[in-house]
This record gives sequence, structure tokens and C-alpha cells, in this order.
Amino acid sequence: MRALLGTKTNKSFIVAACFLLAGCPHEPAEPAGVSDKPENAVSSAQTPSADPTPVVLLEPVPFDALPGWHEDRTAEVLPAIMKSCARLVAQPADRGVGPDQVAGQVMDWLKPCEALVSLPGDDDTLVRRTIEAWFQPFSVADNGRREGMFTGYYETELDGDVVPQSPDAVPLYRRPPDLVSVNLGQFRADLKGSHIVGRLEGAELVPYHDRATIDGGALGDQNLELFWINDPVDAFFLHIQGSGRVQLPDGRRVRVGYAGSNGLTFYAIGAHMLKEGLIPRDQASAQSIHRWLRDNPGQAEAIMHKNPRYIFFREIEGEGPIGSQGVALTPGRSLAVDPDFMPLGAPIYLDTTWPASDRPLQRLMVTQDTGSAIKGPVRGDFFWGTGDDALAEAGRMKQEGRYFLFLPKSVAERRQLGS
Repeated sequence: MRALLGTKTNKSFIVAACFLLAGCPHEPAEPAGVSDKPENAVSSAQTPSADPTPVVLLEPVPFDALPGWHEDRTAEVLPAIMKSCARLVAQPADRGVGPDQVAGQVMDWLKPCEALVSLPGDDDTLVRRTIEAWFQPFSVADNGRREGMFTGYYETELDGDVVPQSPDAVPLYRRPPDLVSVNLGQFRADLKGSHIVGRLEGAELVPYHDRATIDGGALGDQNLELFWINDPVDAFFLHIQGSGRVQLPDGRRVRVGYAGSNGLTFYAIGAHMLKEGLIPRDQASAQSIHRWLRDNPGQAEAIMHKNPRYIFFREIEGEGPIGSQGVALTPGRSLAVDPDFMPLGAPIYLDTTWPASDRPLQRLMVTQDTGSAIKGPVRGDFFWGTGDDALAEAGRMKQEGRYFLFLPKSVAERRQLGS
């Protein structure tokens, strides 16, 4: 029996396709709200559905139909589940979960969450049996197509200080006080969820300063510098990513995250570099773009300024990075999805392949993040973690795959009864 979720119009760290195609950054809607998740740009732009109007079909399947289900180290997902459950159960019991309450109400999650968070974290079989007792898997399809695109993202690390250490150091700015975000839904019902960002000039709202203007010193007299980054190319990539850790000279690693943007449209500089023949098409990668910019400082600034979008940052204490659900992401177990179609905080079983290979990558994950490039019913971005090893996987990941959404059995029963 298939369940129809409905139809909706689609509303994001460094992978080559993000620089080659427009629309990659992950970020929350303006204003940032509960999410610290920014421009997660380690993902590829999505492959559009052949049908311009996505239609989600959920079909219940047995656990034995999940490829590799019995081989997954299921206990590894418990930290992610605990974080999402804590976020869910703190909400009113009658609040809907997911678009059109596809995942029921918070009350449907109370007992499953209670059962899971009380488990020991080292018994895969016990975790698997508990999930099987409380959840029903559903295959997810878009107009009958179960396969979609899965990319990867990571948290970068870069060197910096509280004061500039070289003439080339560039600042990470806090959100400026003159940055204005307007909720257009307050003015027109058909614009609900849409925002526009700018600044006031007299009584008129105008676009905010672009990257070139800000780099030229437009904010230099406002004491907004959060940290100074030693390498301007690293800083630019952090703007694409939106979240990272700054290594300070005293040995501290400080996490920074998205605090807002100037609201201007992201431009993929890799497309320009390919067009101008600056990098060979068969060698295009995040690493090759980064290397070219660093090796050609005389041209790098002008190329980076072609992306007018600018990100503002804040210091984040505790675990991170923080996903759109408002919880710290778990490497290898957090997945970014399109919230127009998938609920946040839900277990989801991924069936794809390891980056740049045909080796199966099959594991239980949790939907804890979103991104502006992550659009469509079957579309995901895999969080690999922090640093160079994570970049090595994220930078190569652009795999076909599918996933299965886990819903509490109380929700599944109502769906099958048509209520």
C-alpha cells in the first residue's frame, strides 16, 4: 500500500560541483532562527527530477528488504538519535513532525525515543531489535523514482588569531547591526517562509554590501572582527562552508558558525574558472580550485569577488557543528535532507555507495540538517566530520542511491488505515 505525502514546490563543506554549479550552499532561511547551519557547500547541486512537480510516495517495506540492515553497526547511530529525540520530546505533544505531519505528532515519538535513549551504546543487535519493535520502514520515491543524488560535506579547520598576523589575513565578521531581515510572509500570505535581506538608507531598504565592498573595508570601522584568518583562500572556502574550527596560536580550537548573510545570490566560481580555461575540466575538484587560487594571488581576489554572497559568523561553544534541527551533527550518521519532504530528527536508512566507488555504503542515519542545494524527495548530503580525512571523502562524494524513512509504528498504522 503506497502512502501519498503530497506535492510541494521546493524551497546547505566543499565539493567541486558546488563551485561549478550554482545553488550549492547549505544555510537556514533568514533569519537563522534555531539553526546554526549555514552554507554547507560541500555538496553538489542537485540533479532535478524529470517531473517538475515532486510527488513523494511512501511504501512500507519489511526490515529484511533493507540492503545490509543486519550488517550495519547500528549502535553507532545512538548518539545522533539521542540528540534528535531530546529536541523532539521537548516540544508540545500535539505538535506535528515533518511536512504535512508525515511523521505524526511529537506524542508518537515519546515511547520510541524513551526506548532508544535507555539502550547501552555497544550492542548492535539490541539497538536493531529495539528499532524494529518501534518503527516501520518506508521506501521513498519521487514520482515512482526511488533513486536520487547523495553528496557529502564536512567541517573545515583553518589557522587564525584574534588579531591579524600577516598583511594577507582577513577577518571573519560578526553579524552587522545594520543588517535587516524582512519576513515577507508578514505582508503577503503567498510569501510565507520567504525573507529578504538588506540595509536601510534613510527610509529605503536597499541590498546589503556585496563581497567586494565588504572586503574593501565597508565594515572595517565597526569593531565586528571575530577572528582573523591567515589565508584569504581558506577564509573564502569557510564562507562557502559556513561552519568550521579556527586553530589559534595558543593551541585552542574555536568553532565558528553561521550568524547571517548579506542575502545576495551565491555564484559558483568554478564555472567561471572552467569557462576561462583556468582549470582543466577533467581536473576540476575542490582541491584544484583551492590550489589555483592560492598559487595565483594576483587573480584570486577578483575571482572570489565574483561570488557576491558574504557570510557572517559567531562563536559556537560546545559540540558542533550545529545542524538545522538545532543539534550537534554526528560524523557518519547525520544526513542533510530537504525539509519540504522529509521530517527532521527521524531515522533514515541510506543505501548508496562510498565516494567515487561502487562499494556499498548502507547505514542508519538521522535527518538532522538541511541545505539550499539539498532539494527533492530523494536527495541527501552525508556529514563526514572534521578535517582533511573528512574532506577527502566529502570532496569525492556524488553517488546515486536511495533511502528508507523510519516512522513510529503508531504513525505507520494510521497511514495504512488512511487516517
